[in-house]
Amino acid sequence: MVLDSLSSSLKDAVKKLAGKTVVDRAAVEELVRSLQRALIQADVNVKLVMQLSQSIKQRALEEEPPRGMSVREHVLRIVYQELVTLMGGAGKVDLAPQTILMAGLQGSGKTTTTGKLARYFKRKGLKVGVICADTFRPGAYQQLATLCEKVDVPLVGRPDEDDALKIVREGMKHFEDTEIVIIDTQGRHALEDELIEEIVNINEIARPDHRWLVIDAALGQQAKEQARRFNDAIGIDGVLITKMDGTAKGGGALSAVSETKSGIVFIGAGETVDDLERFDPDGFISRLLGMGDLKALVERAEEVISEDEMDVNAILRGKFTLRDMYKQLEAVNKMGPLKQVMSMLPMGGMQIPDDAYDVTSTKMERYKVIMDSMTPAELDDPQIISGPRVQRISQGSGVPPEDVRELLKYYRIMQRALKGMRGNKFSMQRMMKRFGKMQ
Repeated sequence: MVLDSLSSSLKDAVKKLAGKTVVDRAAVEELVRSLQRALIQADVNVKLVMQLSQSIKQRALEEEPPRGMSVREHVLRIVYQELVTLMGGAGKVDLAPQTILMAGLQGSGKTTTTGKLARYFKRKGLKVGVICADTFRPGAYQQLATLCEKVDVPLVGRPDEDDALKIVREGMKHFEDTEIVIIDTQGRHALEDELIEEIVNINEIARPDHRWLVIDAALGQQAKEQARRFNDAIGIDGVLITKMDGTAKGGGALSAVSETKSGIVFIGAGETVDDLERFDPDGFISRLLGMGDLKALVERAEEVISEDEMDVNAILRGKFTLRDMYKQLEAVNKMGPLKQVMSMLPMGGMQIPDDAYDVTSTKMERYKVIMDSMTPAELDDPQIISGPRVQRISQGSGVPPEDVRELLKYYRIMQRALKGMRGNKFSMQRMMKRFGKMQ
């Protein structure tokens, strides 16, 4: 998941408060100090952190809890609301005919994000076309061509043409009957006047419905200046933050961009074309606090898998057999990295070992071979698999006994995790429902 360190620190702070028998001034001040440390370590601007801290402290000590809500739940609700406010509002994303202009510096992940965006809209059932207006970076056209081929989306561009404005004119004419047109513009290593002038001209030719800025999360608080400069030039109305899985500065980028009032539309946290996620401040903070984001989970599941491939209710109940586990892991694998998917479930403060997420396609194939050597009774009740059965399964599948034990160990880890989720349903999820009613 993105911002693992921040998420862990926030969950620890909330868990500590939830465990206190009395929530008084001392408890609130301790919570605020923990939040300050977590946010500053995530590169959130100190001034913003202090403002948020003061607001939480003041509200927690002065506001009366709503009827039927304990002081503890009231304080946690305030923390949740203030963190959502810190992230700013989400940018608008329409599932209607539109032209989107992509802006950003070189190295921000703009071209890759263009491919991911094309994938996103196509999965929503829309006809998509992409224009490559990046005539500056060698290989830009070929990279975008490869991405568009992968997602089966047409591309207009000419690697031997230096006039980006000419390419945009040709592309707009070619895609005049296409619902979604995405224009990938060229970037530079810095905000040069030449770059700004060209994107202003492209903006005038294409007259896009949206002008979205792609920013590398590693920039941290410096993202604010990029967003401001591009906004002054063409009027940015949405920001996409990339590489959220590989930096500790993601909190700084998120909060810095939110200050510009542009609105974050998507975040990217991976290299594949599927690793693009619609940004929702409520769901994002909910996940950071370990409360899950079932709305995002259901949306992703509906996009990539059919109902008969995975029973989401079975996962939430935490009751499944080895047979079910393989079927569900196979379906979940289509939704992206398992760690991202699990972060959308209401885990509360529960920690899952990193090796539980290491389910590669190779391992899944090996697991399938092993399970093919099991009896129906063993698949339905793995508890009966003793030493002699392990040996028989090992010989039948042609794998070492250690591989069979690894499969059983993984099954037990997932079973415990999902049982824990079931318990959290009566705590963290109940609290989230109350938060939603009280906002």
